[in-house]
Amino acid sequence: MARYTDSSCKLCRREGVKLFLKGERCYLDKCSFEKRSYAPGMHGQRQGRKPSEYALQLREKQKAKRQYGVLESQFRGYYHKAASRKGVTGELLLQTLEIRLDNVTHRLGLAPSHKAARQLVRHRHIMVNGRIVDVPSFQVTPGDTIQVRERSRHLALIHDSIKRVGEGRQAAWLSLDKVNLTGTVLEYPDREGIPTPVEEQLIVELYSK
Repeated sequence: MARYTDSSCKLCRREGVKLFLKGERCYLDKCSFEKRSYAPGMHGQRQGRKPSEYALQLREKQKAKRQYGVLESQFRGYYHKAASRKGVTGELLLQTLEIRLDNVTHRLGLAPSHKAARQLVRHRHIMVNGRIVDVPSFQVTPGDTIQVRERSRHLALIHDSIKRVGEGRQAAWLSLDKVNLTGTVLEYPDREGIPTPVEEQLIVELYSK
Protein backbone atom coordinates (compact mmCIF):
# COMPACT_ATOMS: atom_id res chain seq x y z
CA MET A 1 0.00 0.00 0.00
CA ALA A 2 1.21 3.51 -0.80
CA ARG A 3 2.39 5.66 2.08
CA TYR A 4 3.96 9.06 2.67
CA THR A 5 7.77 8.91 2.87
CA ASP A 6 8.82 12.58 2.78
CA SER A 7 9.64 14.77 5.80
CA SER A 8 7.06 14.57 8.60
CA CYS A 9 7.92 18.08 9.77
CA LYS A 10 6.77 19.52 6.46
CA LEU A 11 3.29 18.20 7.14
CA CYS A 12 3.05 20.00 10.48
CA ARG A 13 4.34 23.20 8.95
CA ARG A 14 1.89 22.98 6.06
CA GLU A 15 -1.06 22.60 8.43
CA GLY A 16 0.21 25.27 10.81
CA VAL A 17 -0.14 23.05 13.88
CA LYS A 18 1.88 20.34 15.59
CA LEU A 19 0.61 16.89 14.61
CA PHE A 20 3.20 15.09 16.80
CA LEU A 21 4.25 12.82 13.94
CA LYS A 22 7.78 12.23 15.26
CA GLY A 23 6.98 11.21 18.79
CA GLU A 24 9.11 12.55 21.65
CA ARG A 25 11.08 14.91 19.40
CA CYS A 26 7.91 16.97 18.90
CA TYR A 27 7.86 17.79 22.63
CA LEU A 28 11.42 19.14 22.60
CA ASP A 29 12.78 22.59 21.75
CA LYS A 30 14.66 21.17 18.77
CA CYS A 31 11.40 20.40 17.00
CA SER A 32 11.69 22.17 13.64
CA PHE A 33 8.12 23.48 13.93
CA GLU A 34 9.29 25.69 16.80
CA LYS A 35 11.86 27.30 14.52
CA ARG A 36 9.86 27.42 11.29
CA SER A 37 6.12 27.30 11.87
CA TYR A 38 5.33 28.78 8.46
CA ALA A 39 4.37 26.64 5.47
CA PRO A 40 7.22 24.97 3.53
CA GLY A 41 8.28 26.19 0.10
CA MET A 42 9.55 29.45 -1.34
CA HIS A 43 6.26 31.24 -0.65
CA GLY A 44 5.75 29.81 2.82
CA GLN A 45 6.29 33.08 4.67
CA ARG A 46 4.20 35.17 2.32
CA GLN A 47 1.08 36.68 3.88
CA GLY A 48 -1.82 35.46 1.78
CA ARG A 49 -5.41 36.48 1.55
CA LYS A 50 -8.09 35.09 3.83
CA PRO A 51 -8.65 31.39 3.02
CA SER A 52 -11.91 30.39 1.38
CA GLU A 53 -14.47 28.09 3.00
CA TYR A 54 -13.28 25.24 0.80
CA ALA A 55 -9.65 25.85 1.80
CA LEU A 56 -10.53 25.67 5.50
CA GLN A 57 -12.43 22.41 4.98
CA LEU A 58 -9.59 20.93 2.95
CA ARG A 59 -7.01 21.80 5.59
CA GLU A 60 -9.03 20.05 8.32
CA LYS A 61 -9.29 16.93 6.19
CA GLN A 62 -5.56 16.99 5.50
CA LYS A 63 -4.79 17.35 9.21
CA ALA A 64 -6.84 14.27 10.06
CA LYS A 65 -5.35 12.21 7.22
CA ARG A 66 -1.82 13.11 8.22
CA GLN A 67 -2.41 12.61 11.93
CA TYR A 68 -3.47 9.00 11.32
CA GLY A 69 -1.23 8.27 8.33
CA VAL A 70 -4.14 7.51 6.00
CA LEU A 71 -4.27 8.29 2.29
CA GLU A 72 -7.24 9.73 0.43
CA SER A 73 -9.09 6.64 -0.83
CA GLN A 74 -8.99 4.95 2.57
CA PHE A 75 -9.96 8.15 4.37
CA ARG A 76 -12.93 8.62 2.07
CA GLY A 77 -13.98 5.05 2.79
CA TYR A 78 -13.91 5.78 6.53
CA TYR A 79 -16.09 8.84 5.94
CA HIS A 80 -18.73 6.87 4.01
CA LYS A 81 -18.71 4.21 6.71
CA ALA A 82 -19.28 6.86 9.39
CA ALA A 83 -21.99 8.59 7.33
CA SER A 84 -23.93 5.34 7.03
CA ARG A 85 -24.16 4.88 10.81
CA LYS A 86 -26.50 6.55 13.27
CA GLY A 87 -24.91 9.36 15.25
CA VAL A 88 -22.76 12.42 14.64
CA THR A 89 -20.85 11.69 11.44
CA GLY A 90 -17.75 13.73 12.31
CA GLU A 91 -17.33 12.08 15.70
CA LEU A 92 -17.94 8.62 14.23
CA LEU A 93 -15.28 9.32 11.59
CA LEU A 94 -12.69 10.18 14.22
CA GLN A 95 -13.72 7.20 16.31
CA THR A 96 -13.22 4.88 13.33
CA LEU A 97 -9.74 6.29 12.79
CA GLU A 98 -8.94 6.18 16.49
CA ILE A 99 -9.63 2.45 16.87
CA ARG A 100 -7.21 1.42 14.13
CA LEU A 101 -4.68 -1.02 15.57
CA ASP A 102 -1.69 1.16 14.73
CA ASN A 103 -3.27 4.14 16.47
CA VAL A 104 -4.25 2.10 19.54
CA THR A 105 -0.69 0.76 19.75
CA HIS A 106 0.53 4.36 19.80
CA ARG A 107 -2.11 5.57 22.28
CA LEU A 108 -1.16 2.78 24.68
CA GLY A 109 2.41 4.04 24.63
CA LEU A 110 3.90 0.96 22.99
CA ALA A 111 5.31 3.16 20.21
CA PRO A 112 6.49 6.80 20.28
CA SER A 113 4.59 7.80 17.12
CA HIS A 114 1.92 6.62 14.69
CA LYS A 115 4.61 5.82 12.13
CA ALA A 116 6.55 3.68 14.61
CA ALA A 117 3.33 1.96 15.70
CA ARG A 118 2.50 1.13 12.10
CA GLN A 119 5.93 -0.42 11.70
CA LEU A 120 5.52 -2.54 14.84
CA VAL A 121 2.22 -3.89 13.54
CA ARG A 122 3.50 -4.53 10.02
CA HIS A 123 6.56 -6.36 11.38
CA ARG A 124 4.32 -8.71 13.40
CA HIS A 125 5.32 -7.52 16.86
CA ILE A 126 1.73 -6.92 18.04
CA MET A 127 -0.96 -9.42 19.01
CA VAL A 128 -4.71 -8.94 19.45
CA ASN A 129 -6.48 -11.42 21.71
CA GLY A 130 -3.52 -13.78 21.52
CA ARG A 131 -3.19 -13.75 17.72
CA ILE A 132 -0.65 -11.84 15.62
CA VAL A 133 -2.25 -9.09 13.55
CA ASP A 134 -0.06 -7.36 10.95
CA VAL A 135 -2.72 -5.07 9.44
CA PRO A 136 -2.38 -1.48 10.74
CA SER A 137 -5.98 -0.65 9.80
CA PHE A 138 -7.42 -3.53 11.84
CA GLN A 139 -10.35 -2.22 13.91
CA VAL A 140 -10.28 -3.09 17.61
CA THR A 141 -13.41 -3.33 19.77
CA PRO A 142 -14.10 -2.95 23.51
CA GLY A 143 -12.73 -5.94 25.40
CA ASP A 144 -9.89 -6.60 22.97
CA THR A 145 -6.44 -7.17 24.44
CA ILE A 146 -3.42 -5.76 22.63
CA GLN A 147 0.00 -7.03 23.62
CA VAL A 148 3.58 -7.24 22.43
CA ARG A 149 4.42 -10.77 21.35
CA GLU A 150 6.85 -12.65 23.59
CA ARG A 151 9.81 -12.64 21.21
CA SER A 152 9.53 -8.86 20.67
CA ARG A 153 9.50 -7.70 24.29
CA HIS A 154 13.20 -6.86 24.27
CA LEU A 155 12.82 -4.07 21.68
CA ALA A 156 14.35 -0.84 22.99
CA LEU A 157 11.86 1.28 21.05
CA ILE A 158 8.98 -0.21 23.02
CA HIS A 159 10.64 0.15 26.41
CA ASP A 160 11.79 3.71 25.76
CA SER A 161 8.26 4.61 24.71
CA ILE A 162 6.53 2.88 27.62
CA LYS A 163 8.64 4.83 30.12
CA ARG A 164 7.00 8.07 28.98
CA VAL A 165 3.44 6.87 29.55
CA GLY A 166 1.91 8.68 32.50
CA GLU A 167 2.85 12.19 31.46
CA GLY A 168 -0.76 13.04 30.67
CA ARG A 169 -0.69 11.15 27.38
CA GLN A 170 -2.60 8.01 28.38
CA ALA A 171 -5.98 7.63 26.68
CA ALA A 172 -8.84 7.27 29.17
CA TRP A 173 -10.57 4.60 27.06
CA LEU A 174 -7.56 2.30 27.26
CA SER A 175 -5.84 0.54 30.15
CA LEU A 176 -2.18 -0.46 30.17
CA ASP A 177 -0.18 -3.07 32.05
CA LYS A 178 3.39 -1.80 31.74
CA VAL A 179 4.94 -4.91 33.25
CA ASN A 180 3.37 -7.32 30.77
CA LEU A 181 3.28 -4.82 27.88
CA THR A 182 -0.44 -5.45 27.52
CA GLY A 183 -3.31 -3.06 26.92
CA THR A 184 -7.08 -3.42 26.97
CA VAL A 185 -9.72 -1.48 25.06
CA LEU A 186 -12.23 -0.44 27.73
CA GLU A 187 -14.74 1.31 25.47
CA TYR A 188 -15.09 3.20 22.22
CA PRO A 189 -13.60 6.69 22.55
CA ASP A 190 -15.90 9.70 22.66
CA ARG A 191 -14.90 13.07 21.23
CA GLU A 192 -13.42 14.28 24.52
CA GLY A 193 -11.14 11.25 24.58
CA ILE A 194 -9.76 11.92 21.09
CA PRO A 195 -6.91 14.48 21.16
CA THR A 196 -6.85 14.97 17.38
CA PRO A 197 -6.71 18.77 16.74
CA VAL A 198 -9.28 19.00 13.93
CA GLU A 199 -12.73 20.46 13.43
CA GLU A 200 -14.40 17.33 12.13
CA GLN A 201 -17.59 19.14 11.08
CA LEU A 202 -15.62 20.93 8.37
CA ILE A 203 -14.56 17.53 7.00
CA VAL A 204 -18.19 16.42 6.88
CA GLU A 205 -19.14 19.61 5.06
CA LEU A 206 -16.37 19.02 2.52
CA TYR A 207 -17.49 15.49 1.67
CA SER A 208 -21.18 16.40 1.75
CA LYS A 209 -20.89 18.71 -1.27
